[in-house]
Amino acid sequence: MDYISPKEAALKVKRWPKDIIAAGRRHTVGLKSDGTVIAVGDNKYGQCDVSGWGDMVAVAAGNVHMATNTGNAHTIGLKSDGTVAAAGWNKHGQCNVSGWRDIAAVAAGWCRTVGLKKDGTVVAVGRNNEGECNVGGWRDMAAVAAGDWHTVGLKSDGTVAAVGLNKHNQCEVNGWRSVVAIAAGSHHTVGLKSDGTVAAAGWNEHGQCNVSGWRDIVAVAAGCAHTLGLKSDGTVVAAGDNEYGQCEVSGWRGIQLPISTIFKFEGI
Repeated sequence: MDYISPKEAALKVKRWPKDIIAAGRRHTVGLKSDGTVIAVGDNKYGQCDVSGWGDMVAVAAGNVHMATNTGNAHTIGLKSDGTVAAAGWNKHGQCNVSGWRDIAAVAAGWCRTVGLKKDGTVVAVGRNNEGECNVGGWRDMAAVAAGDWHTVGLKSDGTVAAVGLNKHNQCEVNGWRSVVAIAAGSHHTVGLKSDGTVAAAGWNEHGQCNVSGWRDIVAVAAGCAHTLGLKSDGTVVAAGDNEYGQCEVSGWRGIQLPISTIFKFEGI
């Protein structure tokens, strides 16, 4: 298997990320090699009813607002023809994606779904009380991420845009440059830079944004209140809430980033 470094990820590659596993509040989704999808866990709203899905290339799972201890969630599947399927909780219209076309990547947040189109524009449906779906003016995007009440977009020139709730300054990313990957936590935003360093903005009560000292990072992920970084040597670093041991990754070895996760970057 081939692997990439942050510098290699910044090359002009005509690809988008394809997530093959996804985790909601109480359910887990997996994409099989034959294009079918499996899901387990809480199925109160039918979010696990994906057995009939086929020809899928990516999946996403809507999470639950951090203050809500319920299983309200939805599941999104991206098909190879650029259309999108959805199952589960739809109170805010977050599953109304049947008319979407030419989608290259999908993300799911609290009560909403975000789609990156092949032309670099972005669409979103669902709860928009804080403006988290106001992405109609975005252009030249290479990736999208969905937090609790904010949406983040990575442009092909390595800059970052964000809309939605900004109570904790999680949308203060306008000054970021040379970013090659993004992640969105409940109320914080993370950006991986082409030199292997990491930037973070937003809620930092648990230290989830204390990543300025990280080096040689090739991938990032954000949970509700913790942040993970994969290093090029296959080890993992973490910062933030560790109440349940979710940051106990210092002993991990051999974790690798497949080339299939390369983003589309044209201007870095």
